[in-house]
Amino acid sequence: MSAKPSPASGASDVRPAAPRQAAVARRTKETDIRLELTLDGGAVELDLDRESSFFGHMLDTLAVYAGWGLKLALRGDPQIDLHHSCEDAGLALGEALALSLGDFAGHRRFGSALAPMDEALAEAALDAGRRPYLHFEVSWPQPTAGRFELCLVEEFFRALSQKAGWTLHLTGRRGRNSHHLCEALFKAVGLAAAAALAPRAGGPLSTKGLEQFS
Repeated sequence: MSAKPSPASGASDVRPAAPRQAAVARRTKETDIRLELTLDGGAVELDLDRESSFFGHMLDTLAVYAGWGLKLALRGDPQIDLHHSCEDAGLALGEALALSLGDFAGHRRFGSALAPMDEALAEAALDAGRRPYLHFEVSWPQPTAGRFELCLVEEFFRALSQKAGWTLHLTGRRGRNSHHLCEALFKAVGLAAAAALAPRAGGPLSTKGLEQFS
């Protein structure tokens, strides 16, 4: 269980009128997922297959730096590989993110962050405005971190961005150690999400108005 870091200076002091939270259950022949998300803080409790321990470490990192409360139970088919687990976790988390924002009218929408970890540096730029798109520009120095195939990181974020309605640009600026670069990337996404999903008064941040909000 992880605690979220202290809010960054300049963080929004607007408080949402209702809890921004959602629960999602997703069950297929390949995965069984139960997820509870609270955007405005709480405990991070993850229960994943033993083979998904590195992926769990990255999800914990994402939730902590985003300031989310996240409860996730995930059973997949690791005897094949972790592709289904990563993709379906992204779909479930993305759905919960969209549900928790309701009409998408009460958050800041945009956020970006650079996150270093030792020699690695990663960048994330996010528009949480119902325009799903992923640009992923990361070259992994090593193809795995432990037994985890790092090509699955792109699959996770593609699934998440599609379901969440996020435009997400991810760039690995530098790094010689894939573990460091991957962790920096998840930290950057968390920090960008913390900014983009911060409560905002005054309706949707858009020139088009609520009915055509995008």
